[in-house]
Amino acid sequence: MRDWIYDLTLKPLFFKMSPEDAHSLSVGLLNLANVMPGMYEIIHKFTTYKSTRLKTEVAGIQFDHPLGMAAGFDKSGDLYPFLKRLGFSHVEIGTVTGQEQEGNPKPRIFRYEKEEALVNRMGFNNPGAEKVAQKISKQKKSIVRGINAGKTKVVLPENAVEDYVKTFRLLSPYGDYGVINISSPNTPGLRGFQEKDSFLELIGGIKKEFNGSFPLPMFVKLAPDLEESALLELLDLVLDIGLSGVILTNTTINKTVLPYFDNVETGGISGRVLREKSTRMVQVAYQKLGSRLPIIGVGGIMDGPSALEKILAGAELIQIYTGYIYRGPFLPYTILEYIDNFLKKEGVSSVREIVGKGVEFRS
Repeated sequence: MRDWIYDLTLKPLFFKMSPEDAHSLSVGLLNLANVMPGMYEIIHKFTTYKSTRLKTEVAGIQFDHPLGMAAGFDKSGDLYPFLKRLGFSHVEIGTVTGQEQEGNPKPRIFRYEKEEALVNRMGFNNPGAEKVAQKISKQKKSIVRGINAGKTKVVLPENAVEDYVKTFRLLSPYGDYGVINISSPNTPGLRGFQEKDSFLELIGGIKKEFNGSFPLPMFVKLAPDLEESALLELLDLVLDIGLSGVILTNTTINKTVLPYFDNVETGGISGRVLREKSTRMVQVAYQKLGSRLPIIGVGGIMDGPSALEKILAGAELIQIYTGYIYRGPFLPYTILEYIDNFLKKEGVSSVREIVGKGVEFRS
């Protein structure tokens, strides 16, 4: 019932507009709801699902449930005050860069509606770490806030450590965990930091600048286009260097996930078509890491079954973005209700008990 409301009202309006204009309109509607007495209480009631079975602890942080908003939706921290009331346990802001940047020329985000996919080449458009810090320092924090940092495009690779450190120095006082994003396909050379030597130089350099200890529980976000052997090599490095976990995955540049790949725009592809690949990456990582480090699963989560699949594959937390665009604001409730019903059916008292148990539990 909840999904039909979105399908029959806001979605037709949003999908007549360009994706960026639709996003701007959604921000305007959130601001409007904020000044209407009682409106957010009503919205909160219909978008928020609660169950003690869903509570979990990851990297020493308490979460009301596993589901969060992935980076990219709230690039500057503006939407955190609204998103924290729309059914999420955490919001990952960013990607934020050390310097302000406009991103790539428009149009830079494209819908492929039949496949429920997006292609974006945004290019880390954001107001920069200093302005974001000024903004979020004034916000009241309730749910968990992640700080996702990336490299400024004009910064040379050899100066990347300084750029990331600037962001974390300014924003870590207002976050609960940090993310080193080295997997966006839209900043030239960024994915090069997924190579062993460059990875160690960057991550080790950031840690050294904070006197050998990261300022927050620190995750690294990786690409789905890595070979499994390369992923496993990076996971060894993640363990050795003292990161708190991994986020799998970012968008893919493999156009063949779409049936008409010859006519697909250049950029990172997200949505339902990424589900299988990202889940496989989570599964491979969990087989390697077990319970030593947590995994945040992202990619192709469009409903309850695809969300549960990520947890059963090994993700302790999950995040959505493209699914939220296509399925609407009631998706968090739908996902969490589905997972909770599964837990009840299986007689399980905590969501942590099913993490990585895909062989034992069947949805």
